[in-house]
Amino acid sequence: MSTRQASADSPPIGSKADLIAWIAKGSKPKSAWRIGTEHEKFLFHTDTLAPVAYDGPRGIRAIFGELMTRYGWEPILEGDTIIALKRPDGEAGGTVSLEPGGQFELSGAPLETLHGVHAETVEHIDQMKAIGHDFGITMLGMGFTPEGLRSAIPRMPKRRYAVMTRYMPQVGERGLDMMYRTSTVQVNLDFAAESDFVQKLRVSLALQPIAQALFAASPFTEGQPNGFQTMRGEVWRDTDKNRTGNLPFAFEPGMSFERYVDYALDVPMYFVFRDEQYIDVAGASFRDFLSGKLQASHPDPRLKGIVATMEDWSDHMTTLFPDARVKRFIEMRGADSGSLDMIVALPSYWVGLLYDQGALDAAYELSKSWSREERDQLRNDVPKAGFNARFRSGTVLDIARETVRIAHAGLEARGVRNSGGQTEALYLAPLHEIVTSGKTVSDRLLAKFEGPWGHSVKPIYRDEAL
Repeated sequence: MSTRQASADSPPIGSKADLIAWIAKGSKPKSAWRIGTEHEKFLFHTDTLAPVAYDGPRGIRAIFGELMTRYGWEPILEGDTIIALKRPDGEAGGTVSLEPGGQFELSGAPLETLHGVHAETVEHIDQMKAIGHDFGITMLGMGFTPEGLRSAIPRMPKRRYAVMTRYMPQVGERGLDMMYRTSTVQVNLDFAAESDFVQKLRVSLALQPIAQALFAASPFTEGQPNGFQTMRGEVWRDTDKNRTGNLPFAFEPGMSFERYVDYALDVPMYFVFRDEQYIDVAGASFRDFLSGKLQASHPDPRLKGIVATMEDWSDHMTTLFPDARVKRFIEMRGADSGSLDMIVALPSYWVGLLYDQGALDAAYELSKSWSREERDQLRNDVPKAGFNARFRSGTVLDIARETVRIAHAGLEARGVRNSGGQTEALYLAPLHEIVTSGKTVSDRLLAKFEGPWGHSVKPIYRDEAL
């Protein structure tokens, strides 16, 4: 989730047109399109297998300190608390931040190529491995914590998470599981103009369940098989239906930047950020905040006289969680976290599908006739059935194979080669293996559980550590 920093005064919102223009400003010529990858990992102590808390000599604060000392990262603070890291001013790079349960996230820099994404990911994991070796800590890339109760997971001291923790149980059964027990890998991709935005958003939303099946890696809960290919995917089905889902309006005639703004205006807010404080307004709409109705009716006196600003809008857009999220780019949100190869495969899959026009047209042609009911069916069936979910006359595996083929062709058409002459399609290798075998990461983990692991998940911390 986004890390908020205090900033200079933001201009007030004059009208809805300002909000539409805010999204439209993300439009870029193809030469300026970039790839921004985000990936979360669970941290655990190698001696006890316990999750890593924030404080303590081997805690996350100490890890932050080592990243600063050894590798030049700089702190992002809430009060005196380090909640994230950034590169020094003027130096290219992303940020390192925390999810609510201590999931450790790299939000990568916007990069031109997947070769750059691979190098960035390797560098981050190598830095964490070096520190982890000294601290007795390592990382696990999965979609859901494989064992332990939610109550045993440490909570991170990031103020916005306190607002969310209070609100989540009011709007879904699994919101706290989403916050504290899931990890993901995501990619942020650009669009050229409104028509390109609409086509890419429709493909992204329609195919998220396919990506979910391809990257399924969360078959265990509290030490036992949970009956799902992706428990993370199942959790998102009952987190907060007001801000999640596959956005059926995006497939209706007349879809536009304005239509997404209308949707976002009515999604309940979490907070208003003022004077480095989060004011809890959870449940109120941004539309009421923009009109002044919220300020007039809310009991917190800190809201009196506040005018909604563009920074408030930017904050709000980070609290919407549809399967593909719009900011000034489109964020793909369907995949479980995984190994280094799978982390890089996720942006490769979506870049292949969306950044070559021939591939994008093919992906759109594949999915454009799917009805709302069929898209809902995929979203509901895939978390449990994975590739075996039925769709029309075939299965999700059939669709997955076709999308990987299209993505491969798209990356070959981009023609971006590394020093060895290989195109970016090389990073799709784990997906080719998965669709050829028909076996997901979850299938492989379950086979180990039934076989060499002797019905225990504890070997996962050894065998699957990053």
